[in-house]
Amino acid sequence: MKRPVKATAKKSKTPAKRRTASAAKPATRRGISAAEWQARVELAAAYRLTAMMGWTDMLGTHISCRVPGSHDQFLINPYGLLFEEMTASDLIKCDVEGRKLSDSPYEVNSAGFTIHSAVHMGCPSAEGVMHCHTQYGVAVASQKDGLLPLTQMSLTALSQVRYHDFEGVAENHDERERLIHDLGNGSMLILRNHGTLTVGRSIGEMFARMYRLERACKMQITAMTGGATLNHLPGEVVKHTIDQGELIYGENGRGAGGKLMWAALMRKLDRESPGYAT
Repeated sequence: MKRPVKATAKKSKTPAKRRTASAAKPATRRGISAAEWQARVELAAAYRLTAMMGWTDMLGTHISCRVPGSHDQFLINPYGLLFEEMTASDLIKCDVEGRKLSDSPYEVNSAGFTIHSAVHMGCPSAEGVMHCHTQYGVAVASQKDGLLPLTQMSLTALSQVRYHDFEGVAENHDERERLIHDLGNGSMLILRNHGTLTVGRSIGEMFARMYRLERACKMQITAMTGGATLNHLPGEVVKHTIDQGELIYGENGRGAGGKLMWAALMRKLDRESPGYAT
């Protein structure tokens, strides 16, 4: 006689819901506001994405953002962690002088924060500031004529590009005033013989601008080293396309903000480098 088969609970084939960046808020247990935590998550994402793009300089360069609701507090990377391992809780909160306002076994790089504090304090709309030492960015920064009107990518960026002369390693706080003066009303700054810098009203906008500037630099160096004669454009076409870029990527243009790109990049990061939102 066969024994009756005991009924068992049927296993669901629906996968467990993956925790998203917005759902992970461990820092709220430490008294950090939801707004600051979200800023930490997005800034950590920017660091991880920078590593994915190959834009890092080991421990050098920085990305920072203003603490929401504050005018004199900022989040920046701890000096000692690679960009690829950055998490929201790793980021250091500091004041305008780079003094730590949150616990961390790491310090803040003084030279890096000289540049970032200058931009944050001198440009009230600069919520995010990104500085890189990429191969192509530094190459263009080291050329006398800077970014050339060779490609659509450069032409549509040129209305926002400004220049700042090299003064040595940025540890002199007196340089802040000159840096802000040179940035003026631009959002992309080529630091001559040094690197590149972008600002944004959001971390996404800041990152989108760096992507555009980096691509323009890479295309320029690639074209110049290809060996063929460069195709220089007529002056009227150059001016027209620069004007178009200002309309498209200016403050109210359809490409401003980088919201669609940033959302897509966050999804990519969730797939390929989870853990940043912890």
